[in-house]
Amino acid sequence: MIDHLGLAVSDIARATEFFAKALAPLGYGIVMEVSAEQTGHGAAIGFGPPGAADDFQSGKPSFWIGEGEPLAGHIHVAFLAPSRAAVDAFYRAALAAGGKDNGKPGLRPQYHANYYGAFVLDPDGNNIEAVCHAPA
Repeated sequence: MIDHLGLAVSDIARATEFFAKALAPLGYGIVMEVSAEQTGHGAAIGFGPPGAADDFQSGKPSFWIGEGEPLAGHIHVAFLAPSRAAVDAFYRAALAAGGKDNGKPGLRPQYHANYYGAFVLDPDGNNIEAVCHAPA
């Protein structure tokens, strides 16, 4: 349903380092970088799964961060994880990269029986989640 999502960040270098480390355990990395000269307003970094940049099924950036004034409120973004172990690894990596705990890895049965997620706050205070829906 969603092709891509973008967040304005207050410090592009800090946010790039945070998301590169936090998303690596989920299999996502930097797949595109766009300069301020190219956009006409600020640098942007696109994250996605590895693959050929011209293949719209893989290698396409679906999560973007860009230089700008973050929104007044906070955003919630949930990334699909391939396993519960990947959710755990995301949580550890995000905390090590400077994120703040906003919900340790675990089942969230209020959503559904196999909902296993972890939540961290990124450097701008956004709620970033990794979730696995598969049974244990």
